[in-house]
Amino acid sequence: MNSRERILTALQHKEPDRVPIHDDPWPSTVNRWQREGLPADIPVEEFFGYEMALFKADLSPRFPIRVLEKTDEFIVETTPQGGIRRNFRDYSTTPEVIEWPVKSRGDWERIKERLVPDCTRVDWVTSLANFQRAHAEGKFIAYCGAIGYDRFQSYVKSEQLLVLLISEQEWVREMFATHARLAIEMAEMMMSKGFAFDGAFLYDDMGYRNSSLFSPRTYREVSFESHKMLTDFFHPHGMPVILHSCGCVKGLIPDLIEAGFDCLQPLEVKAGMDLVELKPKFGDKIAFMGGIDVRAMADPNPNVIEEEIRRKLEVAKVGGGYIYHSDHSIPKNVSLAQYKRTIDLVRKYGGY
Repeated sequence: MNSRERILTALQHKEPDRVPIHDDPWPSTVNRWQREGLPADIPVEEFFGYEMALFKADLSPRFPIRVLEKTDEFIVETTPQGGIRRNFRDYSTTPEVIEWPVKSRGDWERIKERLVPDCTRVDWVTSLANFQRAHAEGKFIAYCGAIGYDRFQSYVKSEQLLVLLISEQEWVREMFATHARLAIEMAEMMMSKGFAFDGAFLYDDMGYRNSSLFSPRTYREVSFESHKMLTDFFHPHGMPVILHSCGCVKGLIPDLIEAGFDCLQPLEVKAGMDLVELKPKFGDKIAFMGGIDVRAMADPNPNVIEEEIRRKLEVAKVGGGYIYHSDHSIPKNVSLAQYKRTIDLVRKYGGY
């Protein structure tokens, strides 16, 4: 099987030849691995055999990016959404948002005017060349983008956005739907001009360490409609939809299934997302991707990560419906040797 066939088989809840493999190390992690012997001229996804290739359009209002401050440790800059953020120079964590562009409905109306489909939202030359290469190599090609609550954390301060989910539900639904329509329109444009997608990979972080950030009821009232709009567009094109949602989103899974999502990723272990628990409970209705604890990868005792992978793949791979991924991006405290061992173990215990 090639990667495309392997992943599609898993997403159809059938057993492929082995568990598919994909992952996402931080840039700072790759820098460390290169110092430890990872060939600088071989992309990390090629070296480890990652099986997805993701392509996107720019779904932002495209405000200009300006660097406001640089130190030895940080870069402060404006964002395409119109805000300001601070990032570590090695981009080893998610950025700190300093200023949000939407403080009122009037702010949103001015931004909304910029959220229209346009051919300049895609880097056609580079993206099409990379697509053609990945397609020829048999990779699973996915259209990707941030949506919903996750997307709007770049526009509205989190505390205010959570309040708006209750107090201004009509406005929030309209904001979420505006971005969903733009994502759909740009996917249509890309497909009309040469891209052939095997699936969609959408990002909407809705959880934190202990629970979802809002209740299942609020999810149904404000997010469900735009999520269903997206899955209803992709499914007739033969594209299963993978949802990335960090944190503990166990309570939302029945609604995510109803919204039409085919797979949930990344199953963050430290937030209580237990693959061994979730697979028997929901595995006949939704596939899973992830759930391998990055803390176990970094443990100096090699038996820890072996037990983590053996125990979880023993359950997760049965009947298909599972794709390997770490439970979050690979942090820079995982050495090249530790990560090589991780992937070797996935291949060892992930065979059928």
